[in-house]
Amino acid sequence: MLAVRLENGCVETVAIGRPQRPEGFALLRLLCAGICNTDLELQRGYYGFAGIPGHEFVAEVVEADDPFLRGKRVVGEINLACANCDWCRRDLGRHCPHRTVLGIVNQPGAFEEFFVLPERNLHIVPEGIAAERAVFAEPLAAACEILDQVAIPPCSPVAVIGDGKLGLLIAQLLQAHGYAVLQFGHHADKLRIADAAGVTTELAGESLPVAAYDWVVEATGSSEGLRQAVTMTRPRGTLILKSTVHGLVGIDTAPIIVNELMLVGSRCGRMEAALPLLEHGLIRVDEIVSGRYRLADAPQAFAHAATRGALKVLLYP
Repeated sequence: MLAVRLENGCVETVAIGRPQRPEGFALLRLLCAGICNTDLELQRGYYGFAGIPGHEFVAEVVEADDPFLRGKRVVGEINLACANCDWCRRDLGRHCPHRTVLGIVNQPGAFEEFFVLPERNLHIVPEGIAAERAVFAEPLAAACEILDQVAIPPCSPVAVIGDGKLGLLIAQLLQAHGYAVLQFGHHADKLRIADAAGVTTELAGESLPVAAYDWVVEATGSSEGLRQAVTMTRPRGTLILKSTVHGLVGIDTAPIIVNELMLVGSRCGRMEAALPLLEHGLIRVDEIVSGRYRLADAPQAFAHAATRGALKVLLYP
């Protein structure tokens, strides 16, 4: 079968054997996968990664211990927890110190024709959601995690910095939950996607509002974004950090301490929160797709995804 492999900054396609299915795991046949910023960072050297990437996917269950799952379309939680440690017993499996992570840490990812994932990680995709929409379940769940982590008062103004894939999902999610969202970005064509969903948008110039928001979400994907987000947050405000950037990020901590800001790191979220939003069409994702490629054309797909202005690039077997 065909798989995509990253190593030393190179993207290649390789022929490998179909994986064996351990007990409690399902064998999955890829239907659709998405290249995200984390995959691009892995290519650049994040985690010293070498292997098969990919964690945004829709797949068909080929084999499983649970007969109900067979033949179903599924998406999946990307963290494979041990289920036995103190963190797991506290329902914090995403932070299990023994976990592997699909396509990121010691677990071959979804950019291959067949792969395996624990059955407990799987969520059945409702019939009404097309695969190209369902593939957004994982990043949309990451956006939903914000509302599980912080209690933003109803109708509050919230600033979202960044108009990339995740930023657009976050802005739409918060808007759908009744918040007064103002999204800042550098690309008018991307901001129009948020505009169409009712989000107020503004092209970011050389300077952004200073100490203007109690709630700020940083989703720029850049090291400069954190500095800008700190500047925009009011004293005793909350800054939610969504960017994953390879390498060290320099930041002046003085304004964070002096203004007593609360920083909230935020990553994966619950599929249960994301799938209904996709099923009922509350989040616009069709316009976020920038390109479609076969696995065999993965080098071109990664090059497209890394192009300035590109949004979601999809892979198909």
